[in-house]
Order: sequence, then structure tokens, then C-alpha cells
Amino acid sequence: MMYRCGWGAKEGQETVLAVEISRDGFEWALRNACLSSYVRGVHPDRATWQRQLKRAPTRVQWDPERDLHLQALPYRSLQLGLSGEAARRYADEWTIAIRDVTPLAHEVHGLVNRGELDSVMRLLPQELPYPAGKESLAHLLG
Repeated sequence: MMYRCGWGAKEGQETVLAVEISRDGFEWALRNACLSSYVRGVHPDRATWQRQLKRAPTRVQWDPERDLHLQALPYRSLQLGLSGEAARRYADEWTIAIRDVTPLAHEVHGLVNRGELDSVMRLLPQELPYPAGKESLAHLLG
């Protein structure tokens, strides 16, 4: 995700934060989410989806995952948008820790530019698929 803010170099996005939230909070957000776009077979019809989207405190969009050179990978990652009650819960209940990782973003960017990908991988946390059951995500699989 660090690349989205230009590795902490884009104007107005010079600080990169790592926000840790509770698992209970994240799962609440997933349970109460609606896909950000209509998907035939997931939603009964477009009008029903539009009503669900208006009421949902969280929205899900599936974006292509990227490698360190920003090339698309063959799988997608969930992007979660929060509003209303979800945003309040995020700020007041779910947030466990916030760390400034701007120096890390700068270091990772420099290593990527020099082609030192093994060094980058040692700095970044290992990413694993989220262990949610398909039944809890059925309404989000488009």
C-alpha cells in the first residue's frame, strides 16, 4: 500500500501510518459491508444493491494486488471504505495502535529502486490470506 502515497513523497501524503485494528472490528466491518459495484448473481437486482449500498456503513472493492514493481498479480485484495457508524467505531473502538512508518516507506522505496528486493522482503511483514470463512464473505465475493 505504500506506493499509493508515492512512498510518502506525494504532496499532502508525506506521512505514512500503519494502523492496527482489532479483529472483531474488522470482522464487523466485513459483515456490514456492501460491494461498491453491482454484481449479477451476488445481488438479486440493481435496485436492491443500491438500497444496500446506501445503508451499508462499509463498502468493499476488490483491487488487483501489485508486486514491488507495481505489476498486477493474479489475485485481488480487498479495499474497505468506512463511513458513518463504521468510521466512528474505527476511531473510537477498533484502533489498537498507530505507528509512523514513513522512514520505512522511504527505505523500502530506495531498495526497490536499487533492485534489492530480498532486502525489502525482510523489512515488510509477511502477508497471508485472511482466514475468513467463505460463508461470512459470500455477500462480498463478486
